[in-house]
Amino acid sequence: MTAIRGWTALPLGKRPGGRWAMAARWIVCDTPGGRRLVENGEVVIEDDRILHAGRPFAGDLAARFDMGEALVTPGFADLDALSDLDTTVLGMDNQPSWQKGRVWPSDYAAHPREMYDPEELAFQKRFAFEQLLLNGITSALPIASLFYRAWGETVAEFEAAAQAAGETGLRVWLGPAYRSGGIVLDDHARMQPVFDEARGLAGLREAAAFAERIDGTHAGLVSGLFAPDRVETCTEALLRETFARARDLDLPVRLHMAQGQMELDTMRRLHGVTAPEWLDRMGLLSSRLIAPHATVATPEDLARYAANGVTAAHCPLVSARHGAVLRSFSVLRTRGVRIGMGTDTAPPDMVLNMALGLMANRIACARGDAGSAAEFLDAATLGGAEALGRADIGRLCPGAKADLAVFDMADSRIVPRIDPVQTLVYGATGRVTRATIVDGRVAMRGGEVAGIDLAAARPLAQAQFDRLVAQYPDRTWNHPSVETIFPPSYPPEETP
Repeated sequence: MTAIRGWTALPLGKRPGGRWAMAARWIVCDTPGGRRLVENGEVVIEDDRILHAGRPFAGDLAARFDMGEALVTPGFADLDALSDLDTTVLGMDNQPSWQKGRVWPSDYAAHPREMYDPEELAFQKRFAFEQLLLNGITSALPIASLFYRAWGETVAEFEAAAQAAGETGLRVWLGPAYRSGGIVLDDHARMQPVFDEARGLAGLREAAAFAERIDGTHAGLVSGLFAPDRVETCTEALLRETFARARDLDLPVRLHMAQGQMELDTMRRLHGVTAPEWLDRMGLLSSRLIAPHATVATPEDLARYAANGVTAAHCPLVSARHGAVLRSFSVLRTRGVRIGMGTDTAPPDMVLNMALGLMANRIACARGDAGSAAEFLDAATLGGAEALGRADIGRLCPGAKADLAVFDMADSRIVPRIDPVQTLVYGATGRVTRATIVDGRVAMRGGEVAGIDLAAARPLAQAQFDRLVAQYPDRTWNHPSVETIFPPSYPPEETP
């Protein structure tokens, strides 16, 4: 047998040879009777599958790796996973958003341009995938901003994303975002919707061809996804065609809706109803739909979600940063709405999202017993798997994919320790993630990820982001300086 020393010598991105076991102080296992916490248990893996999860295994093994004082859980499914350099962080202390480059002025909208080159876009996907794996995320639906794009995302960058997923070992659902229009500021700073139906449908056709071609590639790590942009940027024709193609290919659709006041105002202006009611009238709500963020969903909208099997992707951290809250996680569960988790910001810390989500839920409900650590862990694992129609991920049981995360319960910053699941959610962050296994491969261990040099990538990412920020005046109404758009928290000290 091989102890922990052999574990640290395993090559990243590879499967250990033969049938092997990972032992730990605690294992979250899924049994026919429900989810259980097993103390001093182990997970046995053969190739890409779990052979056994629970008490110590009595059969033959090629190796057993003891993680010690650790909690092993199913890997997280991130239904709204950031895949670029996060621009939402620029708005945390800089408002209103329409004055900060989040809505194009009409003169820029007439001649928009790409603010990153193809190599930079490809790098950002790989860098983002590394960040997800560092945080115990094993399945992800990438999301990126279109504010700095010429229009939509390109097939070329998603070909690079598929390659990056295969090399880093992340399980992904990929599809370039497309849209029929957007909101533009006129010369008087009034928001006006502008649409180009032909351009939107052309983007959909390219995305559909990509999704069909890429689905099931890279040994099954890469699946297709339809990712129309925010609902207010889509026309009826674009959405009807999207869902028709998704049905034909049996692929999920992710559409951001019921997520903010600007969207709500625009939908009522254009269609006279909320986004969920609009889709319901078209007969497009279904169990293949994943809908971030539901923070402005009405009780009637939630009833529509529940009746049609829609999954709400809950992203509490990015919502809270902008003053929004889901009302509430417990209410959605009570109403029968399917709910999964997303991060949608940097860092993509699912542990922190669960913690904030639980606290925000109790504030929204005005009850100290609303929700639990276990409910949020279930949403981040089983909820995401259900949204994707996958019974073989999000759980640790025989026959499931070997996708799991290992968390350090001996970290000196989370003492005293109680129940390990509660300790993780209430007292830790993703920084205690010790290892991430995807498809039986060691994708991340000890802060190192297969397929990328993290030390070199960090300054490169910052340099790209700085160049983007320098271009913000071009696409900000009235074209103020960068210093005006993003003033420092405190006035800078004057040079003598």
